Amino acid sequence: MTVLFVCTGNTCRSPMAEALMRAELRRRGISAPVISAGLAARGEPIAHNAAAALAEWGIDAARHRARPLTRDMWEAADAVAVMTEDHRRLLLAAGVPADKLRVLADGIPDPFGGDIAVYRRCRDALQQAVCDLADELFGKKGAAE
Repeated sequence: MTVLFVCTGNTCRSPMAEALMRAELRRRGISAPVISAGLAARGEPIAHNAAAALAEWGIDAARHRARPLTRDMWEAADAVAVMTEDHRRLLLAAGVPADKLRVLADGIPDPFGGDIAVYRRCRDALQQAVCDLADELFGKKGAAE
């Protein structure tokens, strides 16, 4: 089961979601590919405050570089999680099957340019959203325990 997270620039929300999902799956003892990409990504590093908010939880995402979304990525993914309804509409128009698409938490606001408090709120919302997505895709946490 490959999970793909998509946002606009792949410098804030989607790399945070990728890192948080990887950590959540590790906690659950699940091995699955998790990647992220952006609709307008150009190789930039993760936003400083995004990396800082993750680092507060012991997650190192400093080596992340923004990747543009490709057809190969979404075709290989079993689930494509986006941050907004606009992202979902754009990907539907590009040909991503509707059954692969999920809007996280009915939408995650873009923290770009915000202070660390804005990024912490984004991280916290993404944490809940990735836990919910992990429950949906891999089964409820603790269900097999």
